[in-house]
Amino acid sequence: MNIDNVTDYLKEIRQDAAFISAEVLEPIPYQNSEQNTRVEITNPEFTSLCPKTGLPDMGAITIKYLPDKHIVELKSLKYYFMQFRSVGIFYENLSALILNHLVQVLQPLEMTVEAAFTPRGGITTKVFSTYKKD
Repeated sequence: MNIDNVTDYLKEIRQDAAFISAEVLEPIPYQNSEQNTRVEITNPEFTSLCPKTGLPDMGAITIKYLPDKHIVELKSLKYYFMQFRSVGIFYENLSALILNHLVQVLQPLEMTVEAAFTPRGGITTKVFSTYKKD
C-alpha cells in the first residue's frame, strides 16, 4: 500500500464533529446543597484525529467545575470521550465542544475544560475553554 492509499483510507474513516453526541452524558443529582465542592476529572489517555492528516492526536482532558444541581456520571463521560477517537477536530474546537456539551447537560455554576496535547513537531498545545453562569 502506498502513501496515497493510506491517506485516502484515513480520510474515509474520519468523522467530523457532528458525530459527537452529548446524549451519552448522564447527569446525576448533586447532593451537596452548600455548593462548596469543586470537581476535577482528568482523562490522561484522550485521543482524537488530526483533521488535516487523520493521524491520532493524544493528550489529556481535564474538567474542573463547580456543580449546581448535577454532576456527571463517570462511565457516561468515558463513553462520551470514546466518540472522539474517529473524529478529525482541531484542539480549540474540541475543548469548546466538550465544554458546551457538559454545560448543556450539567448546567454547572462554573466549568473549565483543559485540553493538553502531547508534542508534535516539537510544539505542545494547551487549550482552555471556560464557562461561568450569569
